[in-house]
Amino acid sequence: MYSWIWRKLPWGLPGKLIGSMLLAVATIALLWLVVFPWAEPLLPFDDVQVTQDSGVPGGGTGELTDPSGQPAEDEELPYSTETNNAPPSTPNR
Repeated sequence: MYSWIWRKLPWGLPGKLIGSMLLAVATIALLWLVVFPWAEPLLPFDDVQVTQDSGVPGGGTGELTDPSGQPAEDEELPYSTETNNAPPSTPNR
């Protein structure tokens, strides 16, 4: 493809160099001004989820909350939070 473009550019070596530069600049301008602005809303760059205290006043108190914003009630966990090694469970046969 590049050799075909190089052969089709007119006016010898200076014309080919200038034409190549113009094609490169036109391609970059097309991407920068048309393609990237079109694709930006489709990309997840602004989808940020903070999981630790953000230091923002009024937010990120470190308490777990449910989706309504109320503090989560204590739930009974099926494992011990005091030790790191749980005893092995025996299968019921």
